[in-house]
Amino acid sequence: MMVYRDNSTRTIDKYLMAYEGRVIAVRRHPAVLSVPVAIVVGGLVACSAVGVVTGVLWIWWLWVLTLLYLVWKVLAWSIEFFLVTEHRVMLISGILNRNVAMMPLAKVTDIALERSVAGRMLGYGEFIMESAGQKQALRNVGFMPYPEQLYLEVSSVIFGTIDQSPD
Repeated sequence: MMVYRDNSTRTIDKYLMAYEGRVIAVRRHPAVLSVPVAIVVGGLVACSAVGVVTGVLWIWWLWVLTLLYLVWKVLAWSIEFFLVTEHRVMLISGILNRNVAMMPLAKVTDIALERSVAGRMLGYGEFIMESAGQKQALRNVGFMPYPEQLYLEVSSVIFGTIDQSPD
């Protein structure tokens, strides 16, 4: 089984119980930042056009706001983790208010992987986890990096299968 590690172990380890160990810990794919980047680029184009046509310089403060929005989203992305232990699946997120969505592995009845055209081109996918008759906070987890490999690893942890493929 492959173990995924990240430099931000302090962010992850404080949510683990004493008897738990990390099996998989990954950030979401950077494509999750595509909308904030598009907003910054669109804001740059719009502010440039308005500045050239009207000569108004204060319009650039609006673009600075879009830059601050992008910085906020990058910071949020950098501290958000999808975590699988021997007992639980967790999604840790939030800058000011930390959110830890958790599902016990014993409750997971099915996991599916969906990949859009953009996801296949950029290398991300969405996990859809079903649980035994309850609505869970971790039903959909989008923008998962290297999705096929991660899907196999998560499935083997959840369902206890061992990869028997030849080396």
